[in-house]
Amino acid sequence: MSSDKFNIFSFSGKMKIMHLSWMAFFVSFMVWFNAAPLMGVIALSLGLTNEQIKTLLILNVALTIPARIIIGMVTDKYGPRLTYSALLILCSFPCFMFALGETFEQLALARFLLGFIGAGFVIGIRMVSEWFPAKELGTAEGIYGGWGNFGSAAAAFTLPVIAIAFGGDNGWRYAIGLTGVMSFVFAFIYYFNVSDTPKGSTYFKPKKAGALEVTSKGDLALLVLMKLPMYATLALLGWKLSPAGVGMFTQMEVYGIYGILVAVLMVDLYQTYQVNKHIFAGPVPEFERYPFKQVAVLNVLYFSTFGSELAVVSMLPLYFAETFELGLTQAGMLASTYAFMNLVSRPGGGWISDRFGRKPTLMILTAGLALGYLGMAQITSDWALPLAVIMVMTCSFFVQGGEGAVFAAVPLIKRRLTGQIAGMTGAYGNVGAVFFLTVYSMVSTQIFFYVIAASAVLGLVSLLFLTEPKGHIAEVNEDGEVTLISVN
Repeated sequence: MSSDKFNIFSFSGKMKIMHLSWMAFFVSFMVWFNAAPLMGVIALSLGLTNEQIKTLLILNVALTIPARIIIGMVTDKYGPRLTYSALLILCSFPCFMFALGETFEQLALARFLLGFIGAGFVIGIRMVSEWFPAKELGTAEGIYGGWGNFGSAAAAFTLPVIAIAFGGDNGWRYAIGLTGVMSFVFAFIYYFNVSDTPKGSTYFKPKKAGALEVTSKGDLALLVLMKLPMYATLALLGWKLSPAGVGMFTQMEVYGIYGILVAVLMVDLYQTYQVNKHIFAGPVPEFERYPFKQVAVLNVLYFSTFGSELAVVSMLPLYFAETFELGLTQAGMLASTYAFMNLVSRPGGGWISDRFGRKPTLMILTAGLALGYLGMAQITSDWALPLAVIMVMTCSFFVQGGEGAVFAAVPLIKRRLTGQIAGMTGAYGNVGAVFFLTVYSMVSTQIFFYVIAASAVLGLVSLLFLTEPKGHIAEVNEDGEVTLISVN
């Protein structure tokens, strides 16, 4: 851990690591969401149908769920410096592919591959956790997540302007291509300016690769249970691409997707058993154990927080336009207040966690989240528009503050597994987004908000099983030396 003073205006030591990490996350989110604000222009330029546009939006998030799991493993094994740099370089190529695309099939493949860059978030979680002590970790992770997440909003505001500046039918290509250049260049800036740990610290790696380690039979059963919703969500995305959805694939092709998912699940479960079969031979030493229930609870909470954020950001502009009879531009500006709260809400949630404890903060913010969505369910055209905006911003504070509080706790569970734990928790955010958007397509907006509120109540109940991090995490290096890492 670096003992430098926490000075947000500093760009040296641990603060340099934090700032460069949120910038890497910012760039990755700009690339991930670069097509959304330009989709109308892209559709006109290439003659895309509404169904094809919907398909591109679905494909943009399809790969992110497994990608976050995979990138979490790679980060723990090879370190965040190399992993983040490699991800930014590799994902610049499908970005260029999309910018140069002439057919729907080319755009679809590029968008599917670009879902991988959405996994960049989990890399920085491990990096920041290596540099900051527990008393500052929530604030640092909150700044990393909140400021980096703002990359999606930055894309929405700047890329249309850049496209217009270049002009012509190909303006959108230059705008999207520019984000690919940013990704490629920043990879080298990041690689040559960060290190995985402060000088003299050890980077602890998992003992076995291929699956998340657990330390008891009960935890293994819970891990298997928590894997199932992720595969179910991927199956749901497959259904959305079927003739019953947007019709990109035939029914037989969708059955093939289901078959592949079942096969991958079987391999995943086998690999999970192989990594953890030692727990059947005898108990894991006490100092090496960690309760997987901690991970499961945080998964449920991120399902409600980040999952609802992604879903609400997707539907809010149209909701404002229809409810208050606004133009789409004005509605989009008002709806962006929800995303803008990320700049302060997520760091705020982390800061409160550092000061008052992880569990109490999560209890308060999750309760506020439930009440916030209950409030949003009451919005009608009879409300004064400023009051509706205040309601949305208040709800947003609790949602994004909750996200910050979740990742204030994630790095305090088991240091050498932080990337994988962050990957699984992050993946549950995408699971929540797909679930809530599916609900939104089937029910009224009011019921949609009630469902999110109900998920927050479920999260509140699950919090009863969370244990406040205290004491130390014990890690063993390759020489067999035990290091105690404070989580107080």
